[in-house]
Amino acid sequence: MTAPVVQSSASAEGETRPLTAADAPALRRLLDADPVTHCFVASRLEALGGRIGADLWGYFRGGDLLSALHVGANIVPVATDADSRAAFADRLLRTGRRGSSFVGPADEVLDLWGRVERRWGRPREIRPVQPLLVIDRDCDVAPDPLVRPALPHEIDVLVPACVAMFTEEVGISPVNGGAAAAYRARIAELVHGRRALVRMEQGAVVFKAEIGALSSKACQVQGVWVTPSRRGEGLSVPGMSAVVHYARRSISPMVSLYVNDYNHAARACYAAVGLRQVGEFATVLL
Repeated sequence: MTAPVVQSSASAEGETRPLTAADAPALRRLLDADPVTHCFVASRLEALGGRIGADLWGYFRGGDLLSALHVGANIVPVATDADSRAAFADRLLRTGRRGSSFVGPADEVLDLWGRVERRWGRPREIRPVQPLLVIDRDCDVAPDPLVRPALPHEIDVLVPACVAMFTEEVGISPVNGGAAAAYRARIAELVHGRRALVRMEQGAVVFKAEIGALSSKACQVQGVWVTPSRRGEGLSVPGMSAVVHYARRSISPMVSLYVNDYNHAARACYAAVGLRQVGEFATVLL
């Protein structure tokens, strides 16, 4: 049987190519060096049972994997430096604009985006400062006992709350362009995986959060939301404490998230719960 041809691009500094199954151990070592920062890519790798998908590129020098780039809907750098970002940018320019965002460590994301921006065109928005927060202990605040995993029969109630949160946060609806079925399927996947947490009152969602990415070492919370009519009532801090309590016992020992620096209410909530800053992310919305 003839081995498949793996296309690569080389420079004096190194080469990039799609990762293969043989690269999995080296990729795992990169991810394990910073499991909080690299939670999203580690989650994808573990979801595939350690297999390498088609959406990962590697940067090699002397045969050693030094950096990686996830190139799915989210373009996510892993342990990149200036040389690897230059090589990845060259490959992105040749393959053309893709994905819906760049997200990851701020210095890496902003530099990588700057290398392709002229050819890829104006982004919808750049969020350059997003503190990356983590907690690896029990919260000082008592968890809300009414926050629990959503049940399958609550999916159709939860989806509108998720749409409202996403639209408020990102500025566009996640169900635009005929994406409603795919979005509902993603929420259903989280519910069936017991990764969508809610506080329900009279059949309505008043607080929610999801555990969007998870690995054996860390997980990442997303979509924290209080229904607008109940904001200011003190639901977010005990609600988030309940999310951390549940995630640390049922998912992984370190719970993380990233937040826009200008979202002062959210940052105050996370500080009250006990999350501490360990890095800084940036997001470029395409």
